[in-house]
Amino acid sequence: MTDKPVNLKESLKKLGSIVEWFEAQEEIDVEAGLGKVKEGAALVKACKARLSEIENEFEQIQRDVEGGPKSAKTRSAKTEDEGPF
Repeated sequence: MTDKPVNLKESLKKLGSIVEWFEAQEEIDVEAGLGKVKEGAALVKACKARLSEIENEFEQIQRDVEGGPKSAKTRSAKTEDEGPF
């Protein structure tokens, strides 16, 4: 069974609803609050992992467009050697 990638938009909506739940409580049930905190923490962890995957995908696309892996140091050194013109 393959895991479906985390949908960031959906996850952020869920996090927003958790925040709204806390804001709406006049007196928070500790057990219910703990459950919401655990759910929120799991969502944040999943979102961070997905954002890291997305960042890696963008970096791969950038490397592909540039014609291969080049370090920023190599590009900046070349620019400095070429001079202003």
